Amino acid sequence: MATWSDFAADDPRLADGIRLLMQQYGPGFGYLATVRADGGPRVHPVSPVITDEGLFCFVIDSPKRRDLERDGRYALHSFPPEESDDEAYVAGQASPVTDRARISRLADVGRASPDADWRLFEFTIDVAMLTRRDLGGLDIPGAPPRRPAVQVWLDPRASHGTRPDSATTPDPWPPARRAHVTAA
Repeated sequence: MATWSDFAADDPRLADGIRLLMQQYGPGFGYLATVRADGGPRVHPVSPVITDEGLFCFVIDSPKRRDLERDGRYALHSFPPEESDDEAYVAGQASPVTDRARISRLADVGRASPDADWRLFEFTIDVAMLTRRDLGGLDIPGAPPRRPAVQVWLDPRASHGTRPDSATTPDPWPPARRAHVTAA
């Protein structure tokens, strides 16, 4: 899976749009979805840290941390802005960061308290999506509502939509890594 830096280098405008929504209220705010032991979803508010180094999250001792330690799959969604219904979403794999110098550097950037029982995770990116609903201009009374603009980036190295138990299952995603589409 791609690091944030890989993704940002491949599609800088999309990465900037996602970063702006994730950091619209300061250092970072979003909802983290993890996979519970029974396979169900778990959602928690978190403060992601986005730097040129990557996408990270400090996670205290909690059910969500145990979820990430057991099954690193995650989805991260931006907190909704007050002035629009725009949204950002990334999903992929979380893994613990073990390099002490990197942890210290990111703890300073993310203002993580040294007194808390937290663990730093790096989130790699399999898919990234930005939806813009506030496209500017005026709505015309009686006209159908405007459709949102949706931008999607898929990690070219990931196997999107394939079953891990079958090497012969075709990939249902289009060959392009990026799609700039308007959703219905």
